Amino acid sequence: MKRSSPYNGALTREQFLFYEMRTTAKLLTAGLTDEEATEAIMKDNLFQYPTEKSIKNLAGVCLKRLHSMNDVCLIEGIAKLSADAAKQICLYAMMKKNRLVWDFMITVIGEKYRILDTSFGKIDLNTFFMRLTEQDDNVASWSDATVQKIKQVLVRILVENEYLDSTRADHLNPVLIGSLLEERIRANDDNAALIAFNCLS
Repeated sequence: MKRSSPYNGALTREQFLFYEMRTTAKLLTAGLTDEEATEAIMKDNLFQYPTEKSIKNLAGVCLKRLHSMNDVCLIEGIAKLSADAAKQICLYAMMKKNRLVWDFMITVIGEKYRILDTSFGKIDLNTFFMRLTEQDDNVASWSDATVQKIKQVLVRILVENEYLDSTRADHLNPVLIGSLLEERIRANDDNAALIAFNCLS
């Protein structure tokens, strides 16, 4: 049963990784292959991590996220746009790669925007995980520590993308989707994702 779960606990290790995503996107945009990009990241320790193994792992994570969007324009956007616009695309890439982030951004955050409810707190995270636990045996088997860590990562993602002012904030800010991201989401017929960026039309 566990094998078929769309959810995994990778967020406990992987985080948002904006700097790493931007670095990797720049290498791909410059024409490097995945292998060459990984090599460049490792050779010059572009991520500034202590061990080769962690650098290689994270380069792999970044490449998978970038390719999960299946859109060269968006990879270029991460490399070249302003930090705010690029972060938003990184969030979309994370949603595409990680089902848990996708579901959270759509069913919790997107739904809040849809019903004009700007409140946000522990109860929203707890309800989300309670629902997942009921639906999915794999999630139900996670330790409290794992769930706690993932909740922290989700909140930090919201802070990094300015949905929240801080990890203690109790309301969501209005966010505005970047024009490139909106255009590419629509072009790729992935409109279900728009609600996560407060794009309701």
